[in-house]
Order: sequence, then C-alpha cells, then structure tokens
Amino acid sequence: MQDPFLKIIGQHQKIVHKISRLYRDNREDQQDLFQEIVYQLWKAYPGFRSESKVSTWIYRIALNTAIATFRKPKIPIDRTENIPDQYHPTDQLKISENEERLFAALRQLNDSDKAVISLFLEDYSYVEIAAMMGISENYVGVKINRIKEKLKLILNIKENGYQ
Repeated sequence: MQDPFLKIIGQHQKIVHKISRLYRDNREDQQDLFQEIVYQLWKAYPGFRSESKVSTWIYRIALNTAIATFRKPKIPIDRTENIPDQYHPTDQLKISENEERLFAALRQLNDSDKAVISLFLEDYSYVEIAAMMGISENYVGVKINRIKEKLKLILNIKENGYQ
C-alpha cells in the first residue's frame, strides 16, 4: 500500500503544495500544512475507491484539511521523520515575483473563495467545481466572476494593466 501511495503523492504533490501556499502565509506554516495534508491523504487512502480522478480526491482532502486546520488549536507535531525528503518541494521551487504577488492576493480571499479559484486555476470545469464544493454550476460562475473582481481590486489592476 505504501509504494502506490507514494507514487500518487509524487505525481500530484504540486496540488498539495499549491493549497499549502494558498492557505498559509509563511514557509514554516506552509510546510506544516503540507505534512498535515499528506498525513490526511495517507489516512484516507485505504478508502479511496477510484470513483473520481485522483487529483479530485487529493483536492477535496487538501481543501478540507486546509480549512479544518484553521479551526483546530495548534498542537506541535513533527512528522518530518516519516515523510521522505523528496516530498517536501517547497525548498526546490523557484517562485517568480508575479506568482508570489498572485498568491499574496489569493491569501486575502475567504476560505470558500480560495477553494473555488484554486480549482478554477487548475482548469477544472464549472461542473467539476460544483460537484467538489457542493454548490450549483451557476453559482460557481457567479463566484468566479466576483472573485475576479476582488482580485482586480486587491492587485490594483486597471483595465489597461497594473497601476
């Protein structure tokens, strides 16, 4: 069971990394959330029945974990000895200034908006986002348009570019 799980995490670790960056401000908290998400995926893996895409399953657990960990009191747990080093990608990624600016703006959104826009940015369809979030397809479209307007304000983007 361990080898197939590690293969899945290796193939889709960018999803976990992206959610960690979206929901946490500093590098240390992002690494903690990354580990918590992988731990939750490991716990849920025996119940994964391949009824949805693996990426959809990972997104659902990652988003639920990111949102739920805000509500829990923090208990310091070090699980780094249990997770192989190659699954800690934050030190290996080079982040452009524009990408960091976008993530800073995305972190200012509420949890629900962060979840919707992260799925939209991953090219999930409105139907898939609606199914994952438990909302209607039309509401997904409304939320995405509202989120785009919020991001324009946060990033201070005018019709012709940056200000």
